[in-house]
Amino acid sequence: MRFTLPRDIYYGSGSLADLKTLKGKRAIVVCGGHAMKASGFLDKTIAYLKEAGMEVETFEGVEPDPSIETVMKGAEAMRKFQPDWIVAIGGGSPIDAAKAMWAFYEYPDTTFEALCTPFNFPHLRTKARFAAIPSTSGTATEVTAFSVITDYAKGIKYPLADFEITPDVAIVDPDIVRGLPAKQVAFTGMDAMTHAIEAYVSTLATPFTDPLALKAIKMINTSLVNSYKNPNGKGREDMHYAQCLAGMAFSNALLGIVHSMAHKTGAAFSTGHIPHGCANAMYLPHVIEYNANNAVALQRYAQIAQELGIEGKDAREQTQGLIDRLHELNTLLGIPQSMQEFGVNEDEFKAKLKEIAHNAVGDACTGSNPNPIDDAKMEELFVCCYYNRPYKF
Repeated sequence: MRFTLPRDIYYGSGSLADLKTLKGKRAIVVCGGHAMKASGFLDKTIAYLKEAGMEVETFEGVEPDPSIETVMKGAEAMRKFQPDWIVAIGGGSPIDAAKAMWAFYEYPDTTFEALCTPFNFPHLRTKARFAAIPSTSGTATEVTAFSVITDYAKGIKYPLADFEITPDVAIVDPDIVRGLPAKQVAFTGMDAMTHAIEAYVSTLATPFTDPLALKAIKMINTSLVNSYKNPNGKGREDMHYAQCLAGMAFSNALLGIVHSMAHKTGAAFSTGHIPHGCANAMYLPHVIEYNANNAVALQRYAQIAQELGIEGKDAREQTQGLIDRLHELNTLLGIPQSMQEFGVNEDEFKAKLKEIAHNAVGDACTGSNPNPIDDAKMEELFVCCYYNRPYKF
């Protein structure tokens, strides 16, 4: 068994300045749209790297849910510039994209199909090391072995998985997330909650991941609504740390079918893209209902409830209390409770149900889910998620 984290995690207000301690000759900074530039954090990143004595170039404009095409363009820019540091700053999208670019930079002849096989990456760090700076409090990709890239032609997301793409350095600076819009705080926060809960009930959970997952769940339960309402409060800082703890847990314990379902529905419907964290928030209560039919998972959910102070005469009642709390959080955060409420067209949902269910069962995250699932049960579960109907347990 293995437990892998970045070599260094710098955290706290102003920790972005620790970029000055990196040793190298050339750094390429990968970022998204205008947010990091408008806030001044992109310029600070460049300035700190130059203070470290490096020549710096940028690759900007990584879109939300980065595409295969963007990854290839970034890798080509890296091959021309030959950086020995790749520094990704922004939400999960630019960091995820930069991880995939890293592989194609070092191995130009590899294929995307080869990288899609879990834990099949070639050995990295032959040309560059990787630093990640998150600007959202959810994906925790700054400490994980994962990246999600979208194939828009096929309408599905590919989760890449390998400890080779765990960053060397993570900088978790809460100053960067003060300006996040409330809706983004809600979605990314529930993504983090899903990471922690799925990691705790995963079939690959260990004594190393359990404390991280439980601490993250407790911090998110306490801090998320405050972070949503008050950008300058302690909740915003605590959420930035909590999502990182959740990332450390799930990077090693892996995830479950909430993420399998979210990966295969985010870009599947013409009625509108479902943001990843929003999908997780809608699906999580119903997946708990499904998984609670497994005796081991039921006890693990009950343990989470106990940690949160949720009472009940037995594990079943405690688990129901946890489900109720998650629905309550969705309400407090303005998140839809169902795919129907989100706006997914009913006819289109019915037409695509078999396909999305089949794709979700085949997702890389399904293997570590505590309760096995097949296509028929996945269809039933998606119906519950569409109409917000309980899955009996």
